[in-house]
Amino acid sequence: MRRSFTLAFVVAATFGSVAFLPVNPLRPSLEKVFERINQEVMQHGQAYETLADASTRIGHRLTGSPNGAKAEEYAFNLLRSYGFKDVRYDSFEVESWMRDTCTLSIVPNKSDNYRDVRVVSLAHSPVDAHVRGEIIDVGNGLEGDFAALKDQIKGKIALVNIGLSNPTKGARNLHRSEKTALAIQHGAKGVIMVNLVPGNVLLTGTASVTGKLIPVPAVCISYESGQALRKWMTEEQNDHLNAQIDMTNASRKIKARNVVATLPGSKYPNEKIVIGGHLDSWDLATGAIDNGIGSFSVMDIARTFKALKLKPARTIEFVLFMGEEQGLLGSRAMVEAYKKANKLDQVRYVLNLDMTNNPVGFNAFGREEIIPLLKTVGEAIQKTDTGFANTLTNQAGLHSDHQPFMIEGVPIIGMNGNLAREVLDCYHANCDRINLVDKAQLTNTVRYSAMLLYALADASDIPTRRFDDTRTRDYLIAQGLRTPLQIANEWRWKE
Repeated sequence: MRRSFTLAFVVAATFGSVAFLPVNPLRPSLEKVFERINQEVMQHGQAYETLADASTRIGHRLTGSPNGAKAEEYAFNLLRSYGFKDVRYDSFEVESWMRDTCTLSIVPNKSDNYRDVRVVSLAHSPVDAHVRGEIIDVGNGLEGDFAALKDQIKGKIALVNIGLSNPTKGARNLHRSEKTALAIQHGAKGVIMVNLVPGNVLLTGTASVTGKLIPVPAVCISYESGQALRKWMTEEQNDHLNAQIDMTNASRKIKARNVVATLPGSKYPNEKIVIGGHLDSWDLATGAIDNGIGSFSVMDIARTFKALKLKPARTIEFVLFMGEEQGLLGSRAMVEAYKKANKLDQVRYVLNLDMTNNPVGFNAFGREEIIPLLKTVGEAIQKTDTGFANTLTNQAGLHSDHQPFMIEGVPIIGMNGNLAREVLDCYHANCDRINLVDKAQLTNTVRYSAMLLYALADASDIPTRRFDDTRTRDYLIAQGLRTPLQIANEWRWKE
C-alpha cells in the first residue's frame, strides 16, 4: 500500500431511500442474504488460513520477482478451486525494480571521521548511484518546508521525515514519493527519509510518483539514526555534515499479471462492480498486513459468493492487483484497458481493500449523495450483527488502487477500518508478518465487505454515473487533492 487508510468502493446518486430488487421466492430479502453471508464466513471463512499458507509457501510477493509470479499463480488457482470458471490473467508490462546494495556514510566537511548508518534503498532509485553532498534538513518535507529553503537545497542531500513530527491540526502529510519529487524539483542530489517509528525500524517503499526510475538516490534510515544525525548536525553547525550514498539496484521490463475472477450479473451484466486489493508486497517481510489482509479478504469474499450461489443483478469483478507498491501499476493498466475498450462507464462502483481491517463503517469518499444508501446498508448489517458500529465518513484519499479509477470520474466508497499502533509501526518494514494478523478482525473484514458488496451489486437502481472530466476536476479540487496530484504530475487539467 502507498499508505492510505481510507479504502475504496463506488457510488454516487441522489438517494432519499434505498431501492433494492423486489423480494420474490427466488430472491431472499437483503437481511436474509446478510445472515447467510454472516453464517458462511463465520463457519467456513478461509482468509486467515490461505494467507498463512501463502506466507509460508511464497514469502514476500514483490512484483517482477519469482515470488510475485508464484503469488499470481496461487491466487489464480485458489479462485478456480472456489468454482470460478471465468478466471483470467490480465498481463501488463512494468518496469521491475529490485534492490541490491546500499550504504550510507556521514562525515563532517573536510574530515575523514566517517560514520556508517543502517539504511535501506527506496524504489525506484537509480540502478547505480554514488553521490556525496552536504545534508540539509527539510523537516517534514511539506511544500512550505521546501519553499522556506528553496535557495539552499540545490546540489545538497535532503533530510526529510516520512511522517509528520509534532503534527499540527489540519496539517496533511505528503507521500514519500511526493516529498522526493519536491526535493528533485528543488535540485537535491539525494534524499534521506527518516522513519518516525521507534525501534530501529527500516521502512521501504517507492519514492517515485510515476513508478519509473528517479534521477537521484533515495534511502530510509531509522528514527534513532535520524535523531543521532540531527544531533550531530547541531554539534557540527559550523562545519556542515556530508552524506555519501552508494547503491546498486536492478531495473528491467517484465510482465506482471492482475488476477481477475468474474461473477456475471443476473439482470445487468454490463454494469460492473470492481472489488479489489493488491496482491503484491515489498520484500522486507511477507506483507501479511500490506496487503495480505486485503487481497486474501477479496478472495474469501469471492469464495463466499460462490459457496452461497449468490447471483446479484450486476457483474462483479474480483481483482487481485499487482504492482501497487511500485506505483499503482496494475490498477492503472486495468483503467487504461477499460478506456481503450470504451467500457469505463460500465464500472459503477469500486471497492478497494488495502490494509482494510475490522471495519466499523463506510466512507462516502466525498460523495454526499451516497450517505443515505450507506446508512441504510449499515443498518441492515446491524440487524445481523449489532457489533457493527455503522460510522460514516466522507473524505477521499489517494495512494492505492482506487486512485486511477477515481481520477477518471468513477465513484469510490470505502470501508472504515482500524489497525493497532504496533501493527501500523510495521508498515513496509521487516516485521510485517502473519503474527500481526488478528483472525477475528480479518473475518469481520470479509463478512462486512461481502454484505456491502452484495447490497450494491443487487440494488434495483443506481442513478449515479461516472463524472465527466469537468465534474471530476471540481470533485478532486473540493477534496483537496489537486496539490498532491500536481506534485505527482497527474493533474491533467490546465488552470
